[in-house]
Amino acid sequence: MTLGISCKSARSIVANGKVDSKLTAKQLIRESGRRDARFKTLQARVKIDIIDGFKESGYTLNLRMETDKIIWLSATLGLARAMITPNRVQFYDKINNQYFDGDYKLLSDLLGIELNFKKVQSLLLGESLFDLKEDTYVISNNAASYILQPKNQSAVLELFLLFNPSHFKMDSQQLLQPLKKRFLQIDYTGYQEVKKEIVPQNIKIIALEDNDEFNVMMEYKSVSINEEVRFPFNIPSGFDKIILDNEK
Repeated sequence: MTLGISCKSARSIVANGKVDSKLTAKQLIRESGRRDARFKTLQARVKIDIIDGFKESGYTLNLRMETDKIIWLSATLGLARAMITPNRVQFYDKINNQYFDGDYKLLSDLLGIELNFKKVQSLLLGESLFDLKEDTYVISNNAASYILQPKNQSAVLELFLLFNPSHFKMDSQQLLQPLKKRFLQIDYTGYQEVKKEIVPQNIKIIALEDNDEFNVMMEYKSVSINEEVRFPFNIPSGFDKIILDNEK
């Protein structure tokens, strides 16, 4: 399987890595940690398609990131813009004249899991949402991926992490919350190499809660790293603040 690219600075990766049945969970965790992002900044154009129930919408966004500090997204002509930092989530929407300025509850409710900056960054970079050093894991495999899961799965949250044997980034992250009837699956169907860094090319997110389904498809284009980036953000005056239910 050849993973395509869409900019001259990137080259495709041929996923010809073979699963090693002798690899231990500790070795997999250690090797995966070595492949975490080492760059300081990243920028890309991201094509996003969203299916929420029967409603479909598509956008092209500019993504800029300073590792561990800022994630910035801007729609065409600045009609919508978001800035995410370790302590704060902000965005505004010029079409509906509204803005949000608060914590991670809005994003957490959207995907059905508790999020923070590190998890959002990891999701965007093809890394595990969870610190794998904080639990004991067991390893198995299928024909294409290593499968990591906690040795003692929780009744509250069941977790399955699938790693690509070519570069040890994520193939899939699957989270099941049986008591809340929630399921989240994040699939990484393509990667690209930019200046020796492995970054996603295609991501598909499926979030289920009861009978409600929310899908997001993302395609990274024109990816560049370690270039100078700016993060302009200023909520326009006169916009209505989005108030969450727990704030009312």
